[in-house]
Amino acid sequence: MSTDAQQQERGGGPDAAQEWRRWHEGRVAAVAAPYGPLSLTGTHWLSDYPEGRLPAVPGHWREDGDAVVLTAAPQDGVAVDGTPLTGEVRLGADRGLIDDSRLTAGRRRLVVLRREGLWAVRDFDPDAPARHAFSTIEATPYDPRWSVPGTFRPYGDDRTVRVANADGVERGLGLGGELAFTVDGQQHTLQVAVEPDGSLWAVFADATSGNGSYRFRFLRPAAPDGEGRVEVDLNRALLPPCAFADHFICPFPPPGNTLTAAVAAGERNRVDT
Repeated sequence: MSTDAQQQERGGGPDAAQEWRRWHEGRVAAVAAPYGPLSLTGTHWLSDYPEGRLPAVPGHWREDGDAVVLTAAPQDGVAVDGTPLTGEVRLGADRGLIDDSRLTAGRRRLVVLRREGLWAVRDFDPDAPARHAFSTIEATPYDPRWSVPGTFRPYGDDRTVRVANADGVERGLGLGGELAFTVDGQQHTLQVAVEPDGSLWAVFADATSGNGSYRFRFLRPAAPDGEGRVEVDLNRALLPPCAFADHFICPFPPPGNTLTAAVAAGERNRVDT
């Protein structure tokens, strides 16, 4: 059997390594972008600041039921939808790209966040020291043995498990089913969430976690087909946002999502200059 045929049979193909390199280069560029994860300088929970003044964030902030109310004066330098704010504005949670957030303070983007009924404001600053110290993402070159067919088995009903988050707080993690696959003759199963577009999201650890790789990683397979078939490409294992900034609240792997295999594939660690 030819090398190309072997790669195709094992989940690769003659262009797979080149496609992976393009993906990896795109990931490095996205992380290093002005409002990529490296630019997050703070996640401030309003409940921690009942007086309404957040560290290094202009304006006065308070919760009001299903909204956050921001009060700002001209000297605060805050703009909403590009217009300088003087007075009050009611804000809901931002759900789009950081670049499209409604609030700005100079070059900074202020993003309103809500988790389990609690409100927070995230501060993204393109001048963050972490962004300027960043060099690249250490990643293992593409290997077709880590790209294998998988089967998605949905749960009858969505489930929520409580898991620790990177900030030390336990929160709910929604799970929609299991992803089963085999690597080197060993069967594995990951509990996964189902995204609005049908794609899957797994938070997992493995035998390299904390020993050559970051302590846990993400995997985002495409949406399964009508029979539940989906490609599991561990070459595209991702570092979570909290690998780039301590202010993210990434969930840790749920019970059962620590693989016994050493997944020497995908993104491994952040590299600074």
